[in-house]
Amino acid sequence: KITSEAGILPRTHGSALFTRGETQCLAVVTLGTVEDEQRIDSLEGEFKKAFMLHYNFPSFSVGEVRPMRGPGRREIGHGILAERALKAILPLRSDFPYTIRIVADILESNGSSSMATVCGGTLALMDAGVPIRSAVAGIAMGLIKEGDRTVILTDILGLEDHLGDMDFKVTGTKEGITAFQMDVKISGVSKEIMGKALERARLGRLHILDKMSEELSAPRDTLATYAPRIFTMQIKPDKIRDVIGPGGKVIRGIVEETGVKINVDDDGNINIASADEASAQKAMDIIKGIVAEAELGKLYMGKIKRIMDFGAFVEILPGTEGLLHISQIAEERIAKVTDVLKEGQEILVKVIEIDKTGRIRLSRKEAIKEQAPVKS
Repeated sequence: KITSEAGILPRTHGSALFTRGETQCLAVVTLGTVEDEQRIDSLEGEFKKAFMLHYNFPSFSVGEVRPMRGPGRREIGHGILAERALKAILPLRSDFPYTIRIVADILESNGSSSMATVCGGTLALMDAGVPIRSAVAGIAMGLIKEGDRTVILTDILGLEDHLGDMDFKVTGTKEGITAFQMDVKISGVSKEIMGKALERARLGRLHILDKMSEELSAPRDTLATYAPRIFTMQIKPDKIRDVIGPGGKVIRGIVEETGVKINVDDDGNINIASADEASAQKAMDIIKGIVAEAELGKLYMGKIKRIMDFGAFVEILPGTEGLLHISQIAEERIAKVTDVLKEGQEILVKVIEIDKTGRIRLSRKEAIKEQAPVKS
């Protein structure tokens, strides 16, 4: 008997309980940001993982009492197999910039718990709203061989695994295989046996997928309620230093003001993670203001930073100033700039020129002319 239940835990990002006969798996999905990626220091150097599956096999699942220790070789191996099976159907990182962690706890076991993990993991991902490409299921095939006589077993139990000659785990979608692993106790397996085992595994897999679809046939339309919201935006690479600021001062200020998490990569991709959309939008607006560039012919509400004899320097964008010449302050002739303007005053100006070096010339009288019809 096969049963599935998605969303079994109320506070998690995604969860599912998958039961196949006397084997049961509780899978829980947690979504995180880029900062939550697993850092691994291997012989080939350090790298990061955005998708992790951790498989736990407590002793009570097989009716034993043993102390709880760290994961053994078997648990690590089963976790890697299930992780490989599910990794094939995950969305592209550019489309779904989340770190995904699945924790699979085996509650009872008399059969392939790693294949139950694949099924439970698929349902938990869909429950979390992860836009996976297709559902994945897994099944373990067995073999008993005596001379020329062979019997292929489907969905083997623990005893059949122990006494049999083969443990062939196959995972996949309705379209094809995503992962497999074979353990044999005999000298080899012929192509004929392999072909039959794969075909029967396909039929078994399709049956399990149909049972799973009765509970949840596609990912939920919206992301889990308690999952962080990640918004992405692109800036020019040469603007990265403006967003980060000296010693990270600017980006820390944005984080403190909005309460979001911000990650900026070398290509100018920015990920903003927040529990609510309003905070993320506020952070995005601040960043847009920082990286914005002056546009020719556009009106800006600027702030006078410095007054000179020949005019005034007006900040029209954060860190961007332009020169307002004395001749562009008003229609009438002005003897002294300070007769009309003062430092700290906010005025409406228009960008009338941007030269090759990026220097900006502004006009107050042109801005007033352009606004006059609107005011009337």
